Amino acid sequence: QVQLVESGGGLVQAGGSLRLSCAASGRTFSSNAMAWFRQTTGKEREFVACVSWSGGSTLYADSVKGRFTISRDNARDTVYLQMNSLKPEDTATYYCAASFAGWISDLKSQYTYWGQGAQVTVSS
Repeated sequence: QVQLVESGGGLVQAGGSLRLSCAASGRTFSSNAMAWFRQTTGKEREFVACVSWSGGSTLYADSVKGRFTISRDNARDTVYLQMNSLKPEDTATYYCAASFAGWISDLKSQYTYWGQGAQVTVSS
């Protein structure tokens, strides 16, 4: 059974940092692009960041550029999202996703596997 399991969410004050991890099991995604999306109640799931299969290319939403960093460790089949200078508007459930392709994209339709989500709450 293929699974993506997120961890590292929690409650943090504005200006603080958190690191999310996403561990894959059941198959390797070392040849696939990986991404993070986020969603709040009543809103569409939105793109946050993605990384190519090699880790050599990344793409970020404008709202997180300069504050968040996506990375991956293919030996561990794990993807990370380092979140710094967090703002209350970053509060959301964060989802890890694996693409069917190796190249980066901000399109939800490119991602075929999804984790169950990790809650991030930023207090003001």
